[in-house]
Amino acid sequence: MPNGIVPIPKPVNEPILAFAPGSPEKVSLKTKLNEMLAEEIEMPLIIGGKEVRTGNIANAVCPHDHKHVLGRYHKAGEKEVQMAIEASQKAWRGWSEMAWEDRAAVLLKAAELLAGPWRDTLNAACMLNQSKNAFQAEIDAACELIDFFRFNPHYMKFIYEQQPESMQGHWDYVEYRALEGFVFAVTPFNFASIAGNLPSAPALMGNTVLWKPASSAVFTAYQLMKLFEEAGFPPGVINFLPGSGGQVGNPVMASSRLAGVHFTGSTPVFQNMWKTVGDTIANYKTYPRIVGETGGKDFVFAHPSSDVEALSTALVRGAFEYQGQKCSAASRAYIPKSLWPRVKDLVLEQIAEIKMGPPTDFRNFMNAVIDANAFSDHVGYIEYAKSSSDAEILCGGTYDDSVGYFIEPTVVLTTDPKFKLMEEEIFGPVLTLYVYDDADLDAALELCDTTSMYALTGAIFSQDRAEAARMAAALRHSAGNFYINDKPTGAVVGQQPFGGSRASGTNDKAGSYLNLVRWTSQRTIKETFVPPKHFAYPFMGEE
Repeated sequence: MPNGIVPIPKPVNEPILAFAPGSPEKVSLKTKLNEMLAEEIEMPLIIGGKEVRTGNIANAVCPHDHKHVLGRYHKAGEKEVQMAIEASQKAWRGWSEMAWEDRAAVLLKAAELLAGPWRDTLNAACMLNQSKNAFQAEIDAACELIDFFRFNPHYMKFIYEQQPESMQGHWDYVEYRALEGFVFAVTPFNFASIAGNLPSAPALMGNTVLWKPASSAVFTAYQLMKLFEEAGFPPGVINFLPGSGGQVGNPVMASSRLAGVHFTGSTPVFQNMWKTVGDTIANYKTYPRIVGETGGKDFVFAHPSSDVEALSTALVRGAFEYQGQKCSAASRAYIPKSLWPRVKDLVLEQIAEIKMGPPTDFRNFMNAVIDANAFSDHVGYIEYAKSSSDAEILCGGTYDDSVGYFIEPTVVLTTDPKFKLMEEEIFGPVLTLYVYDDADLDAALELCDTTSMYALTGAIFSQDRAEAARMAAALRHSAGNFYINDKPTGAVVGQQPFGGSRASGTNDKAGSYLNLVRWTSQRTIKETFVPPKHFAYPFMGEE
């Protein structure tokens, strides 16, 4: 890189395409959907830049049409994990010592590729493999991931600019080093943007990565891996290892070269990974950085002064966009008795308008849940509510997996604020409501804060500013992303850095510099220009 303080282009959030009837973007996306539906691809592992085929094959399917195979992917085992570790370490020195501007260029190129020629590919893959409607795919697989690719280099430069002061006679500065070893990125099925960010953010900071995507979203992840290659990541920097959690995760976690874990997924899995690190801490060359986001039981809390129409719309969108399969989805709500009749009517009226079916029909607001296991879990909660004397199904409660994994948007009213469906993460299209007496607002706030072990997202509604401030204070630790008069979903990179605490994760805030800081290790350097030539100090000159 020539001499110069190189600026990073000022990041701007990617505009969202509308896919209006007859629009060029809709025609183009439809063409790509038909193209992907007409073919069946093979997806090898990618280790050290080379395709690796194990012969241990699994299908990638459409959740809304689970007999339709999009492709077949090879699954990694211990042998391939060891190959990937070796490849990552071979690539580590050259990549970690590469000029930061060159690493930034890879992500900036990825952003332009995704904003342009790759946009339809990732959107269509997300729609087909993760059963997202066009809008949900666009805000995820395109816009949010483009934002990560543009904002993260900006944050990297900001981090590198944080330097200490120097006194006269010496020069103090800090070098930001890559972690020694590799980072293990484990990504979930529900967001292509997370699948793209978790391996690329540590890589941007000079690290090499072993990436295990969710088994139910390998088709989308494979497209992302091909995008990474075209963007210019050198061989071995990001290694693509689909497979079972145990077959991939166990040998990875046992490696002495493990330097970090970048995880989004279930709480039990993350806790087990943390326990494994603790149990084998003496085996690692360095203390692994552990960064995780693990879900939530996200709430909407309404004050008696709430705008009922805005509240009702937030409940419907927050609970049922992408079938409630967002870690930020509204899963429980607290409604004052004075507003309940009107809220009930408006919520049920809006839900009655929802169309559900395959994402290839753009008229559908809801699509299928991700797979048979998720379908079974969600059905279990619905049937539990049906059989309980403490609950009433207000709408939905029906389901069908004969063609795709479809569950109707379901609203449950409970008289028990500690009801199972108010406490446990469901991760599906089920919203549970509790109606409280207006006079018991403080007690209801206490319930909201203490009922769940999670603290990811939450929303309050109030037209009274003083009351909104009081409610926000009462719920200070109940959500890492907190919304006032808005649904608890839809965090935007650079605007609402995302993450929660308690059982929701380490709150390292993806979409800000705080996440990138975890993937670098400082070396403080002091250079003295005229060092002393004798050990004695002035105080020693007399008794």
